Amino acid sequence: MASNEKQLLHDLSESIVNLDADRLRRSVETAISSGISAYDALMNGVAKGMDAIGKMYENGDCFLPELLAAGDLMKTGLQILEPHLKAEKAEMSGRVIIGTVQGDLHDLGKNIVIAVLRSAGFEVYDLGVDVASDRFVEKVREERGDILAMSSLLTTTCPYMRQVIAALTKTGIRKTAKVVIGGLPVTEDFAREIGADAYGKDAFDGLAKIKAFMKTRRIGIQASEARK
Repeated sequence: MASNEKQLLHDLSESIVNLDADRLRRSVETAISSGISAYDALMNGVAKGMDAIGKMYENGDCFLPELLAAGDLMKTGLQILEPHLKAEKAEMSGRVIIGTVQGDLHDLGKNIVIAVLRSAGFEVYDLGVDVASDRFVEKVREERGDILAMSSLLTTTCPYMRQVIAALTKTGIRKTAKVVIGGLPVTEDFAREIGADAYGKDAFDGLAKIKAFMKTRRIGIQASEARK
């Protein structure tokens, strides 16, 4: 990556961290006019800045109003980039059903994941917040989802993820849909304990794991077809 490109992406990231809306708009426009793809501008600029301020919040270096303001700025950046993202849109990588579990009304982290997944070519169905287990199951069945992604920001709502997985298993859909979970109180051990397939510590980690699942699935399908 050229030094100028690195600087432009850094400016994008810093505009989110510093809550600078004017700098964000200028940086997005400059990045696109300089030949940086909208995908890179989002993934390696805007989303990286949101990830950075998320970690600051976790460490107590900023507070909820700043985190929410950064989330609004990311939405602004995404709106500016969206027409370019559509023009660059990659071949569909898979179907992801995503939502924040029942009892939890937080959607900032979920929305970052959605933006990152869509930029990577995934077809994403957002169920919103406070989603009941039967709604998750219904949508996975309806859309033949490859991945079910669940988010929780509250310790009290994390256990609900177990109920969703149990409902998927009961209906038989669990055999075809991988489950990825994330959120501030979620851990690798918790994911393993409730039977999830993976834990995403952030949007980029979640994307990497979802891509790995889809690659394995494609290899399996190709091998099956070769045996016919």
